[in-house]
Amino acid sequence: MFQSSALVQIAALSAAIFISSTSAQDAPIVKVLNGTYSGLHSDAYDQDFFLGIPFAQPPTGDLRFRPPRSLNASFTETRNATEYSPECIGYGSDDWVLGNIVSEDCLTLNVIRPSGFNNTNLPVGVWIYGGGNYEGGSRDPRYNLSYIVQQSVYSRSPFIGVSINYRLQAWGFLFGQEIMDAGAANMGNRDQRLALHWIQENIAAFGGDPVKVTIWGESAGASGVGMQLVAYGGRDDKLFRAAIAESGGPTGGSRYLTPAQWQPYYDKIANATNCSSAADSLDCLRKVPTNVLNNVLNSSVTTGASWGPQIDGDFLQESGTTQVLEGKFVKVPFLMGRNHDEGTSFATKGINTTEQFLADVMSAGPDNATAMTIAALYPDIPTIGIPGTLVGRPPPSQASLGVQWKRSAAYTGDLRQHAPRRLTTQAWAKYNATAYSYHFNVWTNGFDATLGSNHFTEVAFVFNNIYGNGYNNSVAADPFENKPETYVQVAKMMSRMWVSFIVDMDPNNAGYGCVEWPKYTLYNPRNIVFDANVTNLAYVEPDTYRAEGIAYISDRLNTVYGR
Repeated sequence: MFQSSALVQIAALSAAIFISSTSAQDAPIVKVLNGTYSGLHSDAYDQDFFLGIPFAQPPTGDLRFRPPRSLNASFTETRNATEYSPECIGYGSDDWVLGNIVSEDCLTLNVIRPSGFNNTNLPVGVWIYGGGNYEGGSRDPRYNLSYIVQQSVYSRSPFIGVSINYRLQAWGFLFGQEIMDAGAANMGNRDQRLALHWIQENIAAFGGDPVKVTIWGESAGASGVGMQLVAYGGRDDKLFRAAIAESGGPTGGSRYLTPAQWQPYYDKIANATNCSSAADSLDCLRKVPTNVLNNVLNSSVTTGASWGPQIDGDFLQESGTTQVLEGKFVKVPFLMGRNHDEGTSFATKGINTTEQFLADVMSAGPDNATAMTIAALYPDIPTIGIPGTLVGRPPPSQASLGVQWKRSAAYTGDLRQHAPRRLTTQAWAKYNATAYSYHFNVWTNGFDATLGSNHFTEVAFVFNNIYGNGYNNSVAADPFENKPETYVQVAKMMSRMWVSFIVDMDPNNAGYGCVEWPKYTLYNPRNIVFDANVTNLAYVEPDTYRAEGIAYISDRLNTVYGR
């Protein structure tokens, strides 16, 4: 696994900043069901940190490739909860940010509590990180909850922040017939759910209210939120009362595969670990040394595998799209949205002709006739593609990306993000569940007109991470560096609206900004748009952009695209 010395230095610097802001004096103590933990007090933020607390038995040895197991042992000594645990083993730049501090033993969570509120039944926001279900972790400094928890105190609406780890890539999303037979599909999503059960049982000890939990995630983390909403046929286990999904959700994720379709990837992994001839290949995989299995999974053996939830007839009984359309979801208030130019993060590069565009469309499932209709709905007209041209900025230079870059980006963004968002908000409205929808249009990439407001760019704003903690490296640039003051103002507005939703299930009690965020309805569907280039930093728009194309895709998300 790759590890650069520069990024390790960044991680060390981040840790130094964290440690310097905490004090060992009067360390906060909390007694949970299985024992007592000692945390850290932050003088800088006047917050208490409880870090790296296990919520499950370590998924190692015989528990590898099994659903997570609840803790089954107590302890009498006071244990330290003063350091983030390693991330779950993953593969990608989100792990490089932290110098590859990873481990199989990673099922832990972190609690960030504003000081002085330990007996007041505070609302709880539970963060689930993204990363395609193959990378990421709660110790990533870009997910530092202190900033948004601080905003909650400033706005007199304090809440407790919790971030969790879950297993990734094959460690958490291995599939195939052997996995189905073992009842072990969707392990990563099951990790998330067990963490929510732990929170129900223990958060009161920290001053949190178990009936006021909001689950909240971005990208694959938002997909995880979506899976909790439709889990077990949409059964409401009273684990949360509201949900937030940024650039993801219960519909339109990765393509669902049958066990038979996934089997070739399982077989490759078994073969590469000399387990293919074993009487029980899954049991054999559990005995492969961690470093050996890690090397196999971090190789071309897994190229092309789909790391995401699959229909197993248990945790996920039908596709998320089917369940949402049929009302089989937990009907809690839902705040969700997308970034204006999501497609620039996912679109195929190098498309220069309509023939190439059609081939790209058909590669995701549509037949020739369907692809021809899509080509008509997404014509090669750059002025209506994405990203648009920011006022006062030059039009994009897209030659290196392909002559039809804006066409490809518009279509791909709608397929992967905007059509699923609109379908989901419409379903929430249809079944009389409260929904708030947003559209984020703030450019953070040096006004790069080929990227626009792309995937992940809203995260720093929601967290109010205005000093760029975890950014300014080869993985991600600081979204606020050399930007106008309006960027900071948008971050304050968004973070407080998220706080308001976590606390009141309504984003309009933020005490900041003068734009009312409307509920989403079928008779008047509207989004709030966050935009640092408008006077009030936000405005309300009708949810009608690219209506024909998005409707055509939405009608086929499940039947044609298998999502």
